[in-house]
Amino acid sequence: MSVSSTKNKQVKFFSTFNELVETPFEGIVNAHCLNRNLVGNFEEVVNKLILKEDITTITIEELEQLELSDNGNKAREIIINDYILLANLGASPTINLLKHYERDTHLDFFPLDVYSFHVDSSQIATDTFLCTYYGASSDILPNDAVTQKILIPEIRTKLKELYEVNENEFESFLEEFYFNLHYQANPDAKPINLGLGNLWRLAVKNPQQIVPPCVHRAPKENKNELRLLLIC
Repeated sequence: MSVSSTKNKQVKFFSTFNELVETPFEGIVNAHCLNRNLVGNFEEVVNKLILKEDITTITIEELEQLELSDNGNKAREIIINDYILLANLGASPTINLLKHYERDTHLDFFPLDVYSFHVDSSQIATDTFLCTYYGASSDILPNDAVTQKILIPEIRTKLKELYEVNENEFESFLEEFYFNLHYQANPDAKPINLGLGNLWRLAVKNPQQIVPPCVHRAPKENKNELRLLLIC
């Protein structure tokens, strides 16, 4: 199912980059999407790049040095153009070739990694931009389809037992170690997959944000397949 065919009210779709970045979030809308069907061979780009670490940052110079077919070159031009558009906004985009993110195995009942549904947080007004060009793509959920994990009684009790934090300091402890940013999907929740090629702008938890932050997670990678994405 195309992401644009979903009926979720948290998403607003746009046809131009300027609309995507200039339209303010409002109400329950906390995800803006530039819905695109990109032309180009992104798999060729991925196959020509070198994975040096599990998450390898790719520079514009490295992209420009690749010897590509016409379709591969079209894909490269799209990636570079997206990078420039976001950089010109004052953002700091990163192009990642990704095998997998680091897993958090410290607490089996409460992993603090990006595979868990979570929100991004900042002390300044900012948004998260994300586009997956190749490989598995991320999911988002409506805020009414999740429960903040620290509000789930059994989880809250376990955290108190494990860390023996003074009751008066418990909330500060949860915030300091980012437990407050993670969520559990409700039983009837239906994640929205962000798809390939779409450029997303997701609301971030910050002091100036007037809408609920967008709950999202990184996908489980497809077997023997890398991901290529732009994020900032």
